[in-house]
Amino acid sequence: MEAVSELAGEVGVSSSCEAIGVPRSAFYRYRRPRIVKAPLSRPRSQRALSEDEHQRVLEVLHSERYVDKAPRQIYASLLDEGDYLCSVRTMYRILASEGELKERRNQLRHPVYEKPELLATGPNQVWSWDITKCKGPVKWTYYYLYVILDIFSRYVVGWMVAQRESGTLAKRLIEESCCKQGIVKRQLTIHADRGSSMKSKMVANLLADLGVTKTHSRPYVPDDNPFSESQFKTMKYRPDFPDRFGCIQDARSFCRVFFPWYNTEHYHSGLGLLTPEMVHYGNADMIVEQRKSTLLRAYQAHPERFVRKSPEPPAVPGSVWINPPENMKRRSELDTKFENNLSQSC
Repeated sequence: MEAVSELAGEVGVSSSCEAIGVPRSAFYRYRRPRIVKAPLSRPRSQRALSEDEHQRVLEVLHSERYVDKAPRQIYASLLDEGDYLCSVRTMYRILASEGELKERRNQLRHPVYEKPELLATGPNQVWSWDITKCKGPVKWTYYYLYVILDIFSRYVVGWMVAQRESGTLAKRLIEESCCKQGIVKRQLTIHADRGSSMKSKMVANLLADLGVTKTHSRPYVPDDNPFSESQFKTMKYRPDFPDRFGCIQDARSFCRVFFPWYNTEHYHSGLGLLTPEMVHYGNADMIVEQRKSTLLRAYQAHPERFVRKSPEPPAVPGSVWINPPENMKRRSELDTKFENNLSQSC
């Protein structure tokens, strides 16, 4: 508009607006002096409470007797005692003016839990474990399946079916799994949710003795333990997974078949269509090279069937995260910290 004003003195308003591409009405509105209206002062109603009455109502609402009650409850209680301060609506207006409509009590707030950020660039660096219920022969009966999973390879390093959820049983399973995998101190991090077994003193003391770092999910955040939840879904969506197990031996028999299949035969989409065993025991590169050779021969035999380029097998992820940090600088710092810890443990 300033450019139009400068041209208007030389060539006129119409010509300058046409040259700049601005409507004349917009230019005239721009030049019109702006009148700022002062806010109207609302007169005080003669029926309003006085300052002393307002303060007395607020003191009653803040009193120890009424601080946990709603205004309607306070209003009724005062009437039964022969006392009337104001209407229920006025009580709400007074609370709104003090910013106390939602909560007037001085109560304990839930702490802010830190989001777990875990990185694995190889097997036996980060394990995830959880417990799921399997239905028993009759209603309200369950068997408890404990599963420990390596998040990098998705390899199940340990499992157990028990009659109950127990910190003692969890301690035994973790100890046996660490022994089988040859875990050394400061090598492993075990992640779990906040169940009673996961947070038991026996498990915490065992992990401290083994030199294993433990982390927990945030309360009511199922995405903090995604790999265990995904593995349970794979198991329970199997066609041969029964609605109920006849006894605990049936549950154990099913798991003795399922977990070898899951580790050695299940081609995992998150592992470049490799099995967990291939990745866990370091055979992934060799198998990927074999697949590349097979696809290259297929391309050389019929290049017309591949429109853009020679086919490539799915890549194997080089790192796996639980809650990858959004800030790339933070991610780089965690990568450096992880490499330093790994070199110290080696």
